[in-house]
Amino acid sequence: MSTLKTRASQFAASIDWQENLATIEPIIEEAEADGVDLLVLPEGVMARFIDQKERIRELAQPLDGPFVTGVTALTAGKAVTVVVGVHERSDTDRPFNTLVVLRDGAIIEVYRKLHLYDAFNALESDNVRPADVIPPLVEINGFQVGLMTCYDVRFPELARLLTLNGADLLVLPAAWVKGPLKEHHWKTLVTARALDNTAYLVASGECGDANIGHSLIVDPLGVPLAQAGEAPGSITATLSLERLEEARRRLPVLQNYRFTVEATPRALAPSSAS
Repeated sequence: MSTLKTRASQFAASIDWQENLATIEPIIEEAEADGVDLLVLPEGVMARFIDQKERIRELAQPLDGPFVTGVTALTAGKAVTVVVGVHERSDTDRPFNTLVVLRDGAIIEVYRKLHLYDAFNALESDNVRPADVIPPLVEINGFQVGLMTCYDVRFPELARLLTLNGADLLVLPAAWVKGPLKEHHWKTLVTARALDNTAYLVASGECGDANIGHSLIVDPLGVPLAQAGEAPGSITATLSLERLEEARRRLPVLQNYRFTVEATPRALAPSSAS
């Protein structure tokens, strides 16, 4: 049966994309040297905007800009597949919050965030444009991989839709903001989405002054395989399709469910961010 060596690496991004590119380079090199098949980096690490959210608009780059081009070049000639979060310039004044999937010097897939973080007194939608396209699946080593970003994890229908579309593994780059109960929410939701869908889940959380870190790899029965704390670093686990099939035999929720999930985005309601 196929296996997939996965790694989630967390660090604190700065406002300088060149500094962040320099941080990412040894992470990719080490992952390749360690035989990692899938490396998941946090959300939005092209540049971090803690107290200057409006700067997202001016500092966003296109996918052929220097940051994504630089990370893409770092994967050239390598077997590792890399998922990294960026702010991608759009045809409006608000960029997309975008995941880019890279392999061997090329972009192989893109996902633009559906659910923007308009909660807990934050308004991501002030400066980011919501997308309305369902995330694609990416094949890696015989695993079908579904893409989600941060706040998406609070919406179980997205994880279920990806799983019904064939996902064996869900990846979740994030920049989970610190606050009361937030670590509890993070660990509960990440574990629940894996268990809800009998799917593996690899969650990479940015660390630093504003975000909790706590990257997590969970198996299809909700068992944590690897966990990080609040400091920069990496966690690694090898996933098995045999374990996935066993979990789905023992807990056949994907056969027992009674309600379908429609892939039709609804109009956004105004948010109070409370």
